[in-house]
Amino acid sequence: MHKILVFILLFSCSLTASAQFSDTTQYHAVFNGTGTVNRTKDGNSYLLNNALGFGMKKKSILLNLNNSWIYGRNNSDLTNNDYSTSLDFNLYRTLPHFYYWGLANYNTSFSLKINNQLLAGGGIAYSIYDRPEAYLNISDGVLYDLSDLYVNDQRIDYHTYRNSLRLQFRFIIRKNVSVDGGAFWQPSLTRRNDTNLRSTLNLGFKLSNWLSLTSSLAYNRISVTDSENLLLTYGLKLERWF
Repeated sequence: MHKILVFILLFSCSLTASAQFSDTTQYHAVFNGTGTVNRTKDGNSYLLNNALGFGMKKKSILLNLNNSWIYGRNNSDLTNNDYSTSLDFNLYRTLPHFYYWGLANYNTSFSLKINNQLLAGGGIAYSIYDRPEAYLNISDGVLYDLSDLYVNDQRIDYHTYRNSLRLQFRFIIRKNVSVDGGAFWQPSLTRRNDTNLRSTLNLGFKLSNWLSLTSSLAYNRISVTDSENLLLTYGLKLERWF
C-alpha cells in the first residue's frame, strides 16, 4: 500500500524520460499510462504499467526524476507488483559529446524477487550521434548494489559492485513516429555468474504536441534470484515541454 501512496503523491506533484532538450527548453514532464487486458471464459489477466517523470536542464546540468509502477494479476494470482524510482544527473563539462553521469535508483519487484534494492554510482557517457531526429549514446560506470532478495525461497541481504554498460537510442520518423529504447548490462565485479540485464523498446505515434499512442516491450533478468519478466503494454503518453 505504501508504494501506491508514494506513486499517487508523485503523480499529483507533476504530470521522463531521457529526452532531447532544445536551447530554450528548461523543463520536460511526461506520463505514460499503458497496460494489457485478457478476458476469456476460463479467466482474466491484466497488467498495468504506469510511469511518470520530470526533467530539468540548467546550463551544463541535466537532472531527471523517474518513477514507474507495474501491477498485474492472472485470475487471483499476483504476477507483478514492481516499483522503481530513480534520480540521475548529467554533467556536461568535458569534451564535446562526452559527459559525466550519476545515479541513485530504488527498486522493489515481486516478479524479480527483489524486496528492496538500492543502486548508486556514476560514470561517463558519449553521444555517438546527437540530432533532433536521431540519437545514439553509450555509457559506462560503476554502481554499488545493496539488495534484499529472495533466493531459493529465503530472504537474504546482498551487496556487490557492478559495472553498468548502457546503450540508448531514439529515432524520429516523419515527425510523427518515434522509436526509442535502451539496454543495460550490469555484471558484478566481484561475483561470477551474477549479471543484471534490462532492456526496453518503445514505439510512439504522435497525435498532437502533447499526446501520443505508445507501445512498450521490456525484458528484465536478475541472475542471483534466477528470475525474469517480459512485458508488452500499450496505451497513451502525455508529454509537455516548457
